[in-house]
Amino acid sequence: MSMKRLFAIMFFFMLVGWAPAVMASSGPTEALKPTLTDIMAILSNPSLAGNEQKLVRRSKIMDIAEQGFDFQEMSKRVLGKTWKKIDSQQREHFVGLFTKLLENVYIGKLEGYSGQEIVYKDERIKGKRAAVSTVVQDQQMLIPVNYIMIEKDASWQVYDINIEGVSLLRNYREQFKSIIRKQKFEGLVKVLEEKNTSFDSEGS
Repeated sequence: MSMKRLFAIMFFFMLVGWAPAVMASSGPTEALKPTLTDIMAILSNPSLAGNEQKLVRRSKIMDIAEQGFDFQEMSKRVLGKTWKKIDSQQREHFVGLFTKLLENVYIGKLEGYSGQEIVYKDERIKGKRAAVSTVVQDQQMLIPVNYIMIEKDASWQVYDINIEGVSLLRNYREQFKSIIRKQKFEGLVKVLEEKNTSFDSEGS
């Protein structure tokens, strides 16, 4: 199974595992436990099926994702030192581009969900950070997955997913660092804009 497929599965479980405004007092594991109803209803709704309903379907899914993911924290960490060098307008633009990239790369794969099961193992909390360890059973495979979370405004949100020792953010951070080194931050923005446009034109 490809790493991109694995991250797509994890992205799915993160989306279905969150209800809006999950309070930190419930703990990170409780916040992660899947409540499949909303997302499964979207994926199984005949009126939302098909390519002609793709934009509506994705919009509904992303509305839920924004409750469980801290996309700004993800963007900040994926840029590293570059985040401190750009202004608020550039940051806002980048957060939008990176969020859209994640949507384009992973949301389209969610319709391939075929009943994978997730088992919660343990959690480690240190201050306002937490790691929740899980195992995903996909056919005959057992896939260890860690969800890296942060507490903000009395809620736990995910800012990284680690699968078999591979970090989603680290993967993108290395790619982006290489682009920034050669083309500066403006070059990275252009690359992401072109990538997202190509997804739109391909109808992914």
